[in-house]
Amino acid sequence: MIGLIVLATFTTIIVLAILIIINDDLPHSVVLFMGFGLGSVILYFIFSAPDVALTEAVIGTGVSGVVFLVTLLQIRSKEEIRR
Repeated sequence: MIGLIVLATFTTIIVLAILIIINDDLPHSVVLFMGFGLGSVILYFIFSAPDVALTEAVIGTGVSGVVFLVTLLQIRSKEEIRR
């Protein structure tokens, strides 16, 4: 059963990585990046590394995703002011 979860998670991470690379919409790519981080968290937890999983969840997925989204919002608002 665990083998199927690991295989599904690996497959999902690979698909998300490809989608992140080929996607042109930056906010959508950030959300996909956060999903990629969540997949990493699941794998770290399955492979008995809960400390790394927690760190990845908080910093890698949560904080980085929020910073990316806030940055995109600020860039868009500055572009609208210039128009």
